[in-house]
Amino acid sequence: MTKQIREYLALLEQFFSVEHSSEELIKMRAELLQRIEFYQHERLVHLLVTLFFAVFFLISAALMMTVGGWATITLAILFLGLLIPYVKHYYFLENSVQKMYTYYYRTEKL
Repeated sequence: MTKQIREYLALLEQFFSVEHSSEELIKMRAELLQRIEFYQHERLVHLLVTLFFAVFFLISAALMMTVGGWATITLAILFLGLLIPYVKHYYFLENSVQKMYTYYYRTEKL
């Protein structure tokens, strides 16, 4: 997904680096709106997964502090190990969709 978004942002940057007719901008606006909707859905799913892993990590960290033992320590480390990449990917998705918004707003000036 990351590669696909980066390629699309590069395509948008290339598209908006030159002047286009109103028809081309209208076509790009429709495509961009569709992509934004798709990536917003992806962003929502990743937000929910990230929140669940954060809650699971907090629960396992609380268990680690109250119960102790290697099993709870291992569990907390595993959830933290999964949480960090999810936060990084969600951050990337959020910033990418925000960039797409700026390109979409550029098409409004028809």
